[in-house]
Amino acid sequence: MNWLPVIALLIGFFVFYFVPLELPSDYAPYLSLATLSGLDSILGGIRAGIEGKFHVDVFVSGFIFNTLLAALLAYLGDQIGVDLFLAAVVTLGGRMFLNLSLIRRYYLTQWNISRQRDTERT
Repeated sequence: MNWLPVIALLIGFFVFYFVPLELPSDYAPYLSLATLSGLDSILGGIRAGIEGKFHVDVFVSGFIFNTLLAALLAYLGDQIGVDLFLAAVVTLGGRMFLNLSLIRRYYLTQWNISRQRDTERT
């Protein structure tokens, strides 16, 4: 598994908690959607690493492009009066839960295999 998505998640966590950053509340919808999109990309990268399909260039370009696209869609939706923000949140949230469930299943399977090996040795 490539560790770049995990490192990106840890960096984001530390920046969020230790860097005092105040932005106007007008930017909140765009930044929250961009953050959600970034988390989706990170979880997708972790999943791809587990499946052996991880590529750094795909991860980095997808992270940047998806984050910018999500913020742009929220802005465009505000400009035309359509709530694209909610559609993006539902889509990204669904993908995040899917990736999390697959990551969880992988590690639970590995844990069960490890337990079976331990019981066979005794």
